Amino acid sequence: MKVLIKGGHVVDPKTKTDAVTDILVCDGKIIEINNGIECRNCNIIDAKGKLVLPGFVDAHCHLREPGFEYKEDIESGTKSAAMGGFTSVACMPNTDPVVDNESAIKYIIDKAKKEGYVNVYPIGAITKGQEGKELSEIGELKFAGAVAISDDGRPLENSCLMKRALEYSSTFDITVISHCEDLDVADGGVMNDGYQSTIMGLRGIPSAAEEIMVARELILSEYTGVPIHIAHVSTELSVELIRHAKSRGVAVTCETCPHYFVLTDEACENFDTNAKVNPPLRTRKDVRAVIEGLKDGTIDVIATDHAPHHVDEKNVEFNMAANGIAGFETAFPLAVTYLVEPGHLTINELIKKMCINPSNILGLNKGTLELGRSADIAVVDIDEEFTVDVSKFKSKGKNSPFDGFVLKGQIYHTIVNGNVVVREGILL
Repeated sequence: MKVLIKGGHVVDPKTKTDAVTDILVCDGKIIEINNGIECRNCNIIDAKGKLVLPGFVDAHCHLREPGFEYKEDIESGTKSAAMGGFTSVACMPNTDPVVDNESAIKYIIDKAKKEGYVNVYPIGAITKGQEGKELSEIGELKFAGAVAISDDGRPLENSCLMKRALEYSSTFDITVISHCEDLDVADGGVMNDGYQSTIMGLRGIPSAAEEIMVARELILSEYTGVPIHIAHVSTELSVELIRHAKSRGVAVTCETCPHYFVLTDEACENFDTNAKVNPPLRTRKDVRAVIEGLKDGTIDVIATDHAPHHVDEKNVEFNMAANGIAGFETAFPLAVTYLVEPGHLTINELIKKMCINPSNILGLNKGTLELGRSADIAVVDIDEEFTVDVSKFKSKGKNSPFDGFVLKGQIYHTIVNGNVVVREGILL
């Protein structure tokens, strides 16, 4: 099937395209970008008045399969991703069993080919069972199809083991993604340590719990000369440490998530467990620092950290509630509303952080509208407002503090490998 996208404003910083034009897709590939393309027997998409962008690439999500299908599975998770304009997602290994071997990697790849609505790239565990004791067979993971390694959800506290992981990752040319948290400093906290936690009577997590481990990873990266990617940056000092390391030539990249540039710990008021995440929501000055880090290039990537949970895991006491936000379907609109609209980022800069940079960091051949590439495309209207309604999420997880928010950035069409999976905002 041929697909012809007519009259949209095509924006792709990688190819320096920024013009109203047509795109012709055939056999899953982009074969022509030009004005006035004519095509018989084509699936025509009218993109007039809308932006035509590379499909978004998420470097950090949780699809929960295998083992936690009651929260999410590959089918439901990728449906949700498609509705959010994502065409490629990288899923974390903290499943049951942990994705720490070849068979687990191949299971995810095979299941995604059969049931997935978007491209799925598994991330393997740094250590066996994510227990922080023994390195996984990193070469085996790489050759099986893993695009990165991470113990996300369980910080790797053994510094010697992290050093060895970096050295092995260099041998196999695979990205190391670090969840930066010192559990001793976190000391069982459940939200940011500060005024808000005090008046709510909850144990706080000091920002130092993240910052100490960020500093360690930067030191180890500089010492070994091996790149490292820092997950979900949330604090002012973390941003400053990474900025300083980059100025020294350290090969570090990092990501943040929409909730860290939109919300503060005040969102936890009334013990709203939908605002309970890890790392926790921080303060206004941290939000400002994250936005500044995005503006000046210190923060390379906007990831979702999509973390769906069953309602029973959130509808409990704050101390007992699971951490996480179902983030696929709000990520781009939040970025448009809180970054592009106020002038913090241009749409070109946003595309770099949601398409090009995550693709480059993970070594994917995605995130661009180059001729001959797979046709992974999102057609959006960044001026159209809508109200977030979590009951309409395609994800099994409805856990989001953004329910009822009025946002700009409606996703109209999502095309994955030339297949239209979302049309006029409806999942096909």
